[in-house]
Amino acid sequence: MIDKRQIVSLVNEQLEDKMFLVDIKVNERNVIDVFVDSFDGLPISKCVAISRHVEHSLDREEEDFELHVSSPGLTEGFKVKEQYIKYKGRAIEVVPEEGKKLEGILLEVGEDDFVLETSTREKVEGHKKKQLIVKKHILKYDEIKSAKAVISFK
Repeated sequence: MIDKRQIVSLVNEQLEDKMFLVDIKVNERNVIDVFVDSFDGLPISKCVAISRHVEHSLDREEEDFELHVSSPGLTEGFKVKEQYIKYKGRAIEVVPEEGKKLEGILLEVGEDDFVLETSTREKVEGHKKKQLIVKKHILKYDEIKSAKAVISFK
């Protein structure tokens, strides 16, 4: 079976300044999925360069493999802190391990936690109509079940 650490090393050799490794998966049939991203967008030419570098560094005579290199996609959950940094100031959806789903603007990204600002309409005593309530939630990365970007077509 192909060594995942070797793939990580080969991919890291090809990453440029604003690029980062999100995830690498190697299954029992030696299908290798490499997910990389960038703060400035990821051109397909860079995916091709990473793919060629990894492919030319592995020996197909020793082990046959299938290789896929891509960005993680908008619908995939966040796996590394750099993804939070990339989406700072934008809408994300977070599901804490304890609690209900939150959707809001990612305000701050720290070493161990991040700040999410949510806005909801709630019934407030003394008012006939629901009022807009804005809350800031400080959430720790290790207490998050899932987090992903919110796709908006507005």
